[in-house]
Amino acid sequence: MDTKNRRFCGILLHPTSLFTPYGIGDIGPGCRKFIRLLAEDGIRIWQVLPLGPTGYGNSPYAARSSFAGNELLLSLDDLKDQGLLLASELVTDRPPFPWGRVAYDMVMPWKIGLLKRAAERFLYGAADKGAYEAFCADNSYWLDDYALFMVLYERFGDARWHSIWPEALGRRNSKTLAAVRKEQAKMIEVWKVLQFFFDVQWHRLKETANSLGISIVGDIPIFVAPDSVDSWSHIELFKTDEAGRYSFVSGVPPDYFSVTGQLWGNPVYDWKVMQENGYEWWLQRLKRLQELTDIIRIDHFRGFQAYWSVPYGNPTAEIGTWEKAPGMDFFCKVKERFPAIRIFAEDLGVITPDVEALRDSNGFPGMRIAQFGFTFDAGGKLHPYDTFLPHNYGERCVAYTGTHDNQTVKGWFEDLKEKEKKQVCSYLGCTKQDVCAGMVKAVMQSHARYAIFPLQDILGLGDEARMNTPATCGGHNWAWQLMPEADLTPVLSDLREKIFLYGRM
Repeated sequence: MDTKNRRFCGILLHPTSLFTPYGIGDIGPGCRKFIRLLAEDGIRIWQVLPLGPTGYGNSPYAARSSFAGNELLLSLDDLKDQGLLLASELVTDRPPFPWGRVAYDMVMPWKIGLLKRAAERFLYGAADKGAYEAFCADNSYWLDDYALFMVLYERFGDARWHSIWPEALGRRNSKTLAAVRKEQAKMIEVWKVLQFFFDVQWHRLKETANSLGISIVGDIPIFVAPDSVDSWSHIELFKTDEAGRYSFVSGVPPDYFSVTGQLWGNPVYDWKVMQENGYEWWLQRLKRLQELTDIIRIDHFRGFQAYWSVPYGNPTAEIGTWEKAPGMDFFCKVKERFPAIRIFAEDLGVITPDVEALRDSNGFPGMRIAQFGFTFDAGGKLHPYDTFLPHNYGERCVAYTGTHDNQTVKGWFEDLKEKEKKQVCSYLGCTKQDVCAGMVKAVMQSHARYAIFPLQDILGLGDEARMNTPATCGGHNWAWQLMPEADLTPVLSDLREKIFLYGRM
């Protein structure tokens, strides 16, 4: 697709937020219907959150694997159509799932149990396993460790390999792991089958999207979870002390999201080791996401130039140091391996000139968040030169009303002071009742090549629909879901007119 002179409109919505009767959105028939609806209204970008199997706190940014797909996204209906599940099994003992949010504690045991049943039927009933065997061979570099890891995770009821598992397993003693592989061969195979299911279902979804002219924007967190299979199987790539324990963890210093910074707790990379082996682990990671998506949003892009390193054990991210990362050397290797790669750079937070140079020299669009542009002086007056205000956007950027980490536009507006609300309405040329539509229109009118909107802002929802609150864990984070009666047709049809008017068709 030639995108040189085109302008685009997109929707940000993770599949978990689509309604299904199974407690969580999936990548089956409802998702394919959603994609067709986007295409009918001229929307050519669909952005999702990271696709990995979620870990602690159900965060897609703390996945158990950087390569695997989230099994909870699998469509039970598609597996039923394949004859791997019975229609009666989809209703028998199904929990009374709440509407409007994902109750992960109810979804996980019920759905994973059904998925394992389908996997076993596939293993012992499918006549032709050629495609499955090819998938296992092509993805063995991550799949073998992931399947083994999940078996051990279930055995101990905890993914913290570095503190909960016996040392022989946590430190990957070869004889101990060989014994587990032999003893748990069947269950290891089940987890591999589930990843095969994900690969088949996701590629069907992607083919649907691409055939309709829609590009999928994937999301790659820069760091991995401390209790992930990535850190377990490649501990040599991370900074550790003499005992092999993490010595530093990641985060960001205090910013507009949190006055104490954000202590992510992810282990930080030993970039010297990565550089010595040609960044191969990272290149494999990008290769995998390129297979699943069309454009890659790199979360915390600035971390490739310098990252905030916090001594392990600190309670907040306030005390830390900026450490250099490989920057241009890394992206030269990326461009050599993937010359046609398309990347969005999440360049929010503390951005320095060298980070901007890294972004711009590679031609990566950065991000602009309209909510951030509305900064006010003590008298409630707007600062018109703020780079996040839509009239200040350049062409090479991806503009949003907000992201998964922000309040919804409605929720944000309701929290403003009265003087500030008047300034916002004056800027957007709208009433207080129409502020969501007004901000969408302002972003659509901007020079930004890409204009992407969380579906919550298109629907005009309040903070009850917020996806995540940074620096917090639990609650309703990552749980928002459309109600079953939600009809997207009228709101997306209304958006279609703006797409046409502002040259984003």
